[in-house]
Amino acid sequence: MATKQLRKIIKIDEEKCNGCGLCVPSCAEGALQIIDGKAKLVKEQYCDGLGACLGECPQGALIIEEREAEEFDEEAAAHHLHAVAHEPELPCGCPSANVARFQRRTAEPAESAPAGAISSTLSHWPVQLTLVPPSAPFLQGADILLAADCVPFAYADFHREFLKDHALLVACPKLDDFGAHLSKLIVILRQAEPRSLTVVHMEVPCCSGLTYMAQKAIEASGVNVTMNDVTIGTMGDVLSRRESVASA
Repeated sequence: MATKQLRKIIKIDEEKCNGCGLCVPSCAEGALQIIDGKAKLVKEQYCDGLGACLGECPQGALIIEEREAEEFDEEAAAHHLHAVAHEPELPCGCPSANVARFQRRTAEPAESAPAGAISSTLSHWPVQLTLVPPSAPFLQGADILLAADCVPFAYADFHREFLKDHALLVACPKLDDFGAHLSKLIVILRQAEPRSLTVVHMEVPCCSGLTYMAQKAIEASGVNVTMNDVTIGTMGDVLSRRESVASA
């Protein structure tokens, strides 16, 4: 049984928390995760009590309190971070190592193609960030597209304008495991050394967490890469485009 002592540790006000996930990557020990739409302390021994996450919460839902808690275990926290960066084989029988690349014929222009004949520009499988192994061949030196789950449904020309000639990663910064996604993206950037990283997300506030994730991953990876940030409106239009050379 873990030893408890009086010490400082994070406290989360669930009534104030809106599940935006901005606090998750600010915790270098991986002590916070979004679970059921709320920030949660994964384990007391992962929290060092220093409060690096406090300033990232726009709702003021995080405070440091002093109470009896398990001692901070730096070794256990490091093991936890390593574990979330490596994807397990899922019980559904869909191991992430089963990657595939496709040879696509030139897509017919949408305006001239008969109904149902427009070709997909997706060049590989899988696409969900949880399932894609960092060593996947299609990631190496690629132009990576990190897209929020809802974008392809909202933006009608997603394949032609964004997906073509890109390696796709799909994630949701609110409903998925933000910390695990951040750790995975860091490893991908280090191993793949992509030419560019384009983030396409919806205009809703929680979706901007995908941009934050990408920025933090670039900083932590030590890789210099051109980052493009595109915001899609809920009505299906492009609201903004920004390009920058992000560096560690």
